[in-house]
Order: sequence, then structure tokens, then C-alpha cells
Amino acid sequence: MPHFVEALQQEAAEAIAQMQEAALRARHAHARAELMRHMLTTARKVKDKPKAEAVETVVREWMDAWNLARTDWPHIAREMEAFTEAFHDYANDPSDAHDERLRAACAALDIVLEKEATSISDQMAYRSQCAHGWWELVSPVPENLPGRKPRPSIPPLESGKPFWEAGCAAFCR
Repeated sequence: MPHFVEALQQEAAEAIAQMQEAALRARHAHARAELMRHMLTTARKVKDKPKAEAVETVVREWMDAWNLARTDWPHIAREMEAFTEAFHDYANDPSDAHDERLRAACAALDIVLEKEATSISDQMAYRSQCAHGWWELVSPVPENLPGRKPRPSIPPLESGKPFWEAGCAAFCR
């Protein structure tokens, strides 16, 4: 049986590991949920426009928000168009069939982003002007992110490390 101090240290290490894992899961889930909420809000704003015009408006808005030029990322743009079309259809008729199509389009976008070593949640957290500051405390924007642009609403971390590795540097700005 470990002695008291050793047992406390072990308990703390296990709790910290669980916290880190939970923080990463929460960041992933929250960033993903935020994109879906934003996509639905945006799709609802343009749902009465002709579908092609509505889709183009939303795709342009999101590709710009993610700092991805369509000409540089045509494969992502194609999946974003299908994803946006599914949101447009869902905004006009929130049926089970359109929900299934939305889920399939989301999975296809996930696949194309994964081929670029990213994800929907990373795109939201690392690129979007709509990012929540705490996301970067959990998973800082990589220094070598292609097309990285400053986001004035989210000051960069000085350490470039998650808060549990950065110590005071993550909070002492």
C-alpha cells in the first residue's frame, strides 16, 4: 500500500490526466457544435433565397471565416458545398431525411478535412473568427498551420502550450 503522500500524488496525477482528456473532448465537441449552430443559423438566414445563391453565400462566408481560399482548397470547398446544401435543405424542412443527409454530409466533410490533417473542430478552433478563447487554452493553434492569420478577438498564447503545460504563461497576459 502506498504511503499517504505517494497516494495523494498518484490520485492527483490520475485526476489531472482525466481533466486533460475531458478538456480536449470538450473543446472538440464544443467547437463542432458551434459550427453546426452557426451553419444552421446562417442557412436559416438565406433559406428563402434560391438554393444555389444561398449555398454560395454560406460557403463563401465559411471559407473566408476559415481563411481557406477556394482556389487553394477546391476539394474542401466541394464538400463544404454539399454540407451547406444539406443545411439549406434542413433549414427549409427539418425532417428526419434531411437530418440523415446532414449527418452524411458532415461525415464526408470530416473525411476530406482529415486527409488534410485537420477536423471540423480544428477548423473552428484554429481558423474561425467565431472561435472561443478557451479552446486555444486547451489546444493552442499550431505555429505551422497553413494559411494561419491573426485573429484579433483571440490573443495568441505566449507559450503555445495547453494551459496544463504552460503554467502562468497561459493566464498572465
